[in-house]
Amino acid sequence: MKDFPKKLNQKLDARKANNALRKLRTPDDLIDFSSNDYLGFSINETIFNNAHTFLIEQNIKQNGSTGSRLLSGNHTLYNYLERDISKFHNSQSALIFNSGYDANIGFFSSVPQRGDLILYDEFIHASIRDGIKISNAKAYKFKHNNLADLEQKCQMERNRSPLDSQIYVVTESVFSMDGDSPDVTGIANICKTYNALLVVDEAHAIGVFGDNGAGIIQDLKLEHDIFARIITFGKAMGCHGAAILGSTKLKQYLINFSRSFIYTTALPPHSLATIHSAYKMLTNTESRNKLYENITCFKAEIVNNNLEHIFIESNSAIHCCIISGNDNVKSISQQLQDSGFDVKPILSPTVPKDEERLRFCLHAYNSEKEISEVLGLLATFVH
Repeated sequence: MKDFPKKLNQKLDARKANNALRKLRTPDDLIDFSSNDYLGFSINETIFNNAHTFLIEQNIKQNGSTGSRLLSGNHTLYNYLERDISKFHNSQSALIFNSGYDANIGFFSSVPQRGDLILYDEFIHASIRDGIKISNAKAYKFKHNNLADLEQKCQMERNRSPLDSQIYVVTESVFSMDGDSPDVTGIANICKTYNALLVVDEAHAIGVFGDNGAGIIQDLKLEHDIFARIITFGKAMGCHGAAILGSTKLKQYLINFSRSFIYTTALPPHSLATIHSAYKMLTNTESRNKLYENITCFKAEIVNNNLEHIFIESNSAIHCCIISGNDNVKSISQQLQDSGFDVKPILSPTVPKDEERLRFCLHAYNSEKEISEVLGLLATFVH
């Protein structure tokens, strides 16, 4: 067997030296403070059973989709589900992708054109960054949640760009690494002033915020001010896949030019039936109310344990405390896991050096006792 390439070995060695080498681990029976299953939908038996019943009612007994949607894979559930999703989210259209990563790659690699400009929040998700890299448009970051910096860049670009140059502004409604949210209304107003198109990733807001978990954009009644919303089903929805919400013209364009949509096998019927069942469950507010109670409890326990100085302010299900250094944060994470709590470290280079952190994800099924205990332990490890 040929030797492994030297340059690749060097990159692996550098990760090991920085204690940042990633490894796959199988799930364990620790108390969950790490998954994105905020409402417990991934383990909800009603959703599981309803998905099966729905397939039988539709007379669908098919394991796979057989091909891409443009060839043989566009089975009847797609049109049914996309119509329901667009109605639920008050959007002209919805186009389902196989994952949030595929949706972001497909959108940003195909929609912004040569001569256009993308302005993105510096903390934007890696999938958006990867899509931007493939794009022919120029791209610049603006300071995290900083409206003044965004407006300055919009103004500067409008002053020097041709009239047919389109500006795209990109943010998230809940940031995955900090759990915080931008002033989306303020950003939307800036976009109106400078004739820019706003794109918002709502991956960590869907199911958690807004009426029936419809997201922050609808909660703020901004859905008609947004060019595109990216929603995903692998977080609070507890299943798999994603969708891009926007105009019927945008959907038509993506079907024709988004390569991650065109050149991949479609989701199987069972995946769509599960998404359908999860949406039906969103109208039940019990899980969401329990999640809100746990968020309130967690924030109170941060104060009770004098941990405010290391935690980033957040009202979402994601709460992060800064513990500088890969060695440090991995050590404390391991101590928490040894005590029975699954709390994962976020290491550099995923986040900037010296901004390494512990990421706590809260769920409807966490108890107040578990929240109190895990933060009490954290306090003993960091004080």
